[in-house]
Amino acid sequence: MATLLSSSSLIFSSKLPSNSSPSLTPTLSLSSLSQSYSFSSSLSISPSFLTYPTSTKRLSFSTLNVKAQKKKVLIVNTNSGGHAVIGFYFAKQLLGSGHEVTIMTVGEENSDKMKKPPFSRFSEITSAGGKTVWGDPAEVGKVVAGAAFDVVLDNNGKDIDTVRPVVDWAKSSGVEQFLFISSAGIYKPTDEPPHVEGDIVKADAGHVGVETYISEVFGSWAIFRPQYMIGSGNNKDCEEWFFDRIVRDRPVPIPGSGMQLTNIAHVRDLSSMLTLAVENPAAASGNIFNCVSDRAVTLDGMAKLCAQAAGRPVNIVHYDPKAVGIDAKKAFPFRNMHFYAEPRAAKDILGWHGITNLPEDLKERFDEYVKIGRDKKPMKFEVDDKILESLKVSVAV
Repeated sequence: MATLLSSSSLIFSSKLPSNSSPSLTPTLSLSSLSQSYSFSSSLSISPSFLTYPTSTKRLSFSTLNVKAQKKKVLIVNTNSGGHAVIGFYFAKQLLGSGHEVTIMTVGEENSDKMKKPPFSRFSEITSAGGKTVWGDPAEVGKVVAGAAFDVVLDNNGKDIDTVRPVVDWAKSSGVEQFLFISSAGIYKPTDEPPHVEGDIVKADAGHVGVETYISEVFGSWAIFRPQYMIGSGNNKDCEEWFFDRIVRDRPVPIPGSGMQLTNIAHVRDLSSMLTLAVENPAAASGNIFNCVSDRAVTLDGMAKLCAQAAGRPVNIVHYDPKAVGIDAKKAFPFRNMHFYAEPRAAKDILGWHGITNLPEDLKERFDEYVKIGRDKKPMKFEVDDKILESLKVSVAV
């Protein structure tokens, strides 16, 4: 059975005599602790789900006074989707802290995808002393031309076949720490939100197999599970979906009651959490972190905050996707359910504090929305029109 140590799986079973050494199953040395404890950890796999045991008491490493060493960091970055901006912000923060950074983006430098943010802003990385390369993660060693790194972050793969070549290369190349961007979407739905580190995850999710493999190969590793994010350079619609309707005086159709809770973090909070893991590898090692904001927002609340940022009124209408006959996943940018995780492990273990402020952050995003002219761009709202027609809600032409 694979064994995976999460941030919530450190359990105080007994206090050892002062002349005893700390033990872990499997063995893990925590030299930074002034006392010795016995820990146990397990990952049990069943046909339907994985379970990470919860702890009776958490260790806090936030009080450790360790001077961060300057590291050489490789970021293997996806070339699409909402996660691409994570690597961009992470690279900039590391460079600002004095680390050396190479960001390897999947694909080719001259592809059309590179004309969009955050890739179109990579000059911000190179001007700060970072390096940018492109290529196939399966040939990462060739792409980086034999360069040596202390830390590797995989912010690309979603399954073991994609990530294994990067993990194996990193291990064989002497990389000390491996970090992986997973997803909070692997948690099984719960009747007791929010999701916390230790909650049951879906066994068939590709990210789960990757998490397990990394824990088996590397001694120093950490997993990060983000949700929705906003921030300059993000090329996946989130707040823009709401702005598109608000600036055109169209109703904003939200599935269900609109009281569903979700979590939307500014990407700078995600990058700061990752940076803390790089600078405190002993504390981060063997832990899973929900890489999210520390506040929830309702779906209706998100619509209202977007309208506030735009300085416009908002007309929210609710609907039942089944009654209308549409797939809510295609009609709305968020899940039609409570989908809310909390960053408890990052606060307890890394001493992390988030600074996401949705009302202010959305003002920044709306300014960029107008700057690129999206508020004037012709758009069709065919799915919306079907929903509104079924509700007999008129739309001003």
